[in-house]
Amino acid sequence: MNKIIIAIDGHSSCGKSTVAKALAKALGYTYIDTGAMYRAITLYFLQNQIDYTRLADVKEALQHIHLSFEKVNSEEMPQIHLNGENVELYIRGLEVAGHVSPVAAIPEVRSFAVQQQQEMGKDGGVVMDGRDIGTVVFPNAELKIFMTAAPEVRAERRHKELLATKNEVSYQDVYKNLMERDEQDSTRNVSPLRKADDAIEIDTSYISRQEQFEQVLALAEERIKKNYQKLA
Repeated sequence: MNKIIIAIDGHSSCGKSTVAKALAKALGYTYIDTGAMYRAITLYFLQNQIDYTRLADVKEALQHIHLSFEKVNSEEMPQIHLNGENVELYIRGLEVAGHVSPVAAIPEVRSFAVQQQQEMGKDGGVVMDGRDIGTVVFPNAELKIFMTAAPEVRAERRHKELLATKNEVSYQDVYKNLMERDEQDSTRNVSPLRKADDAIEIDTSYISRQEQFEQVLALAEERIKKNYQKLA
């Protein structure tokens, strides 16, 4: 009864997913990576050579896309599956990253994904991260957090992540991609990236992952306690 919805929004590579996963595990909540949903849709478009500038092609393609989050083992967080296939590794490369912002800006794509996200989180007990969770998907979420970090710090983090997965790419290319995504995400007509008026901002530039987690956990525990008192 006292489980709440926690919305974590922010820029790429500012630590949203890492802290959201840790928070969900600590609270016993379900973690939903909405960015992975848009990346999986983008992957489908690329694999099937869908011209996403043609609305008719997009509408047709969406009818053949089924997204789900499934655990690989009992210890790990659920991973994104596209039409029954685990595509977690495939969606993290620079090719998908280069197309995901324009795909995610398509109103029909957002409507398709948002409807699923709202269904997943309607009963509470979820930690959901993305770019429009606190503004569009769950504007009434009990806790909204907006995470950000300096562009050069975010690019360095993302570069290290890609190298760890054997994606050979230069820091300059990663930085350029992040800046382009920031611009596209913040200026799109549908559900642009912005901080909700009642969101708490956390700058992760120069704090450790543990410090990020501790800040967010304290906020979550406070809101859960308040929600319990309200319901009592």
